[in-house]
Amino acid sequence: MQKPFLSIIIPAFNEAARLPDTLRKINAYLLKQDYPSEIIVVENGSTDGTYAIANDMQGEVNCLTVLHEDRRGKGWAVQQGMFKARGDYRFICDADLSMPIEDLARFMPPLELAAPIAIGSREAPGAVRYGEPEYRHIIGRIFNWLVRLLLLPGLNDTQCGFKLFREDAANLVFPRLTIFGWTFDVEALFIARRCGLKIVEIPIDWHHHPHSTVNVFRDSLKMGFDLIKIRFNHILGRYNACP
Repeated sequence: MQKPFLSIIIPAFNEAARLPDTLRKINAYLLKQDYPSEIIVVENGSTDGTYAIANDMQGEVNCLTVLHEDRRGKGWAVQQGMFKARGDYRFICDADLSMPIEDLARFMPPLELAAPIAIGSREAPGAVRYGEPEYRHIIGRIFNWLVRLLLLPGLNDTQCGFKLFREDAANLVFPRLTIFGWTFDVEALFIARRCGLKIVEIPIDWHHHPHSTVNVFRDSLKMGFDLIKIRFNHILGRYNACP
């Protein structure tokens, strides 16, 4: 089997309603590209038939692999997808496809050939937000201020759900994860920086979807505690094992 140039990893928790349309759009886009690719859906802990629906899409979507994990947590799903992926580049993609799939071209080499990690940003120059409630934007900026203060100075949007990892970067970062909830990507980027990997922010067009599975207030509190955990892990030397 030909090695994919690109793997797209989609964590999917209770995404039965949105996933089919997302997969169709991604598949249509990939069919127009001149590189081999694969799509990996990782369903974990859903109660709405997401796994069955994803499996049914295998007859319609090219090179689709569907994984089931009992353990919940977006970070866990992404990690398992990274372990399964075979692509030279591995793209984390939210199931709601709040970023138009056409924006993926902004991440791909040769545009950022020198960067092992490219992250979607709603704050980088040229980015556009559509339909986001003001309170969500404010909470997001407060959280990012804490991220920059405690862990990742200079990165303006660590929580956008679209990120590209080169194969060597993914293999270095994801086995070292200790946080498997919403804050996994902050830890992943912190580990990457500790390992000396360059991270670039890519401006994207981002569309707010009102049916997000994130509870802004409850999950923000948990994510705040996760930042403290990452900081203590750093102080204790748990991220010092990079080659």
